[in-house]
Amino acid sequence: MKYMLLIYQNPATWRDLPEPDRQAIMSDAGALMAELTGTGEWVGGEALADPSTARTVRVRDGVPAVTDGPFAEAKEQMVGYCIVDCETQERAVEIAARWPDARLWGMEVRPLLSPDGVEM
Repeated sequence: MKYMLLIYQNPATWRDLPEPDRQAIMSDAGALMAELTGTGEWVGGEALADPSTARTVRVRDGVPAVTDGPFAEAKEQMVGYCIVDCETQERAVEIAARWPDARLWGMEVRPLLSPDGVEM
């Protein structure tokens, strides 16, 4: 089954981290990606640009309204994602728990669905 691991951070907290701490997080994430590539569980993933570059689009009565920033009014915002292909949701949760961002912020684990709504 394929799962999307959504990576959340507080951008202010990230900016306030000392550079060695930020480098350690990036290094730990790289090591985990390499491990998952080796086991065949890594499908892909990307970081997202700074939340200040986001645009939220809502269409009401046929009229699009575009606003700056992310949808959620929250301190923690999605900063990236990973897609893994593993046997169970428990394994996906285990991987998310090992992701370095989970130590400071949060990770969300969601099964991916095929176009016909079946878990992949």
